[in-house]
Amino acid sequence: MKSNHWSIPVLLLLSGCLTMSGNYELKAESADGASLAGNIGMMAQGSGIYTARNAMCAALKGKNARIRIYDLETGKELSSESPYRCR
Repeated sequence: MKSNHWSIPVLLLLSGCLTMSGNYELKAESADGASLAGNIGMMAQGSGIYTARNAMCAALKGKNARIRIYDLETGKELSSESPYRCR
């Protein structure tokens, strides 16, 4: 019987993490939709949205923040990642 050990790494690569590309704006808001940072937001490129999102959550710890992520090219909210509720 022929061994197919090469297929496991290929399957892992194909089912890997979602690769993000583009430029994004992140905004923090409270549970009722009010801005927690005024007109201040963060910008991120590609998968940097995760680092920026986690940094915003850490800075707003205990405020039950919700982070919204917008694609700067389209102006639309990134539905696959937003809104994100901080823990």
